[in-house]
Amino acid sequence: MTISSLDAVTIEKDRFFLPTSQLNADGKFTNAKPVAELSWSRILGFMNRALFEKKVNTVPSKTIPIEKLSQHQVNQLPEDKTSVIRLGHSTILIKINNQLWLLDPVFSERASPFRFMGPKRFHPTPIEISELPSITGVILSHNHYDHMDEFSIKKLKEKVSKFVVPVGNGAQLNSWGVNQDKIFELDWWQSVNVNGVQIVATPSQHFSGRGLGDRDKALWSSWVIRDENTNLFFSGDTGYFDGFKTIGEKYGPFDLTMMETGAYDEQWPDVHMAPEETIQAHKDLRGRKMLPIHNGTFDLAFHEWTDPFEQMVDLSNREWIDLMTPKMGQVITLEDDDSVDKARDLHWWR
Repeated sequence: MTISSLDAVTIEKDRFFLPTSQLNADGKFTNAKPVAELSWSRILGFMNRALFEKKVNTVPSKTIPIEKLSQHQVNQLPEDKTSVIRLGHSTILIKINNQLWLLDPVFSERASPFRFMGPKRFHPTPIEISELPSITGVILSHNHYDHMDEFSIKKLKEKVSKFVVPVGNGAQLNSWGVNQDKIFELDWWQSVNVNGVQIVATPSQHFSGRGLGDRDKALWSSWVIRDENTNLFFSGDTGYFDGFKTIGEKYGPFDLTMMETGAYDEQWPDVHMAPEETIQAHKDLRGRKMLPIHNGTFDLAFHEWTDPFEQMVDLSNREWIDLMTPKMGQVITLEDDDSVDKARDLHWWR
């Protein structure tokens, strides 16, 4: 999209931090720190584990408590404060500067290219897409099925004014019927300003692909979301890398970091963070409060589904991290001490 066609929106490039994503000779994006290639041996190794390794407590045995949301409740969120609502996995609804933004919306029953197989939700979404009011924008971190969901995008496209995505992801949205004028593709260190809310694409260490032939053809990203009063960080999916320190130096401190903590495994340590690494990344970012995400909704790894929560509570107590573990659908209004306090150490997963 060209700048001349924007209404109350500007696209900017940080003159001190030039875009650092790179296309190699094969037309693929690369990380600043190389990660292991997805070889056939690794794929076969994972398939062998998935078929024959016994999983223990990777799926809840009881109903997960959630807080149902209505359109009226969303409309009544404070206009002059910032509210954050975790809807499941990495899907988050934010109200900032009196604008509604959706992060990585996945409302499907499964995180999969198929409707009949693949990881199934542990819990219903606290609010249906049909109940959502108009949304200022959707922010996508990358194109994996548990973050970029065709069903959700097609249902949301008429409610949403803008889709902010990493470079290379616009064509997929366009093929799902999203109007090209709504799509903003950003490289790392580029930003878009929407009526006082600045959205900055920042580096992450991950990969992309929705099939066997499109590995790394589209970029992945973490995001800074801020206005005059509030500064938020959304990690998307990422391994630990020194880019967190750079982001923290440039854009921190953050009032809240929403950090990936789940689906980690010794077989893929460079593209997902272990809990200790999530804590360190939060420190690097100079975060004040932390919300662990990428857990509690889908069975995507071999660890127990409660493990991310238990480890983060233990680590945050030892490291003096202000951790929030709200129920899905619970409203956190950052400027409201009572609201924030209710989201701390709930242990709802027990």
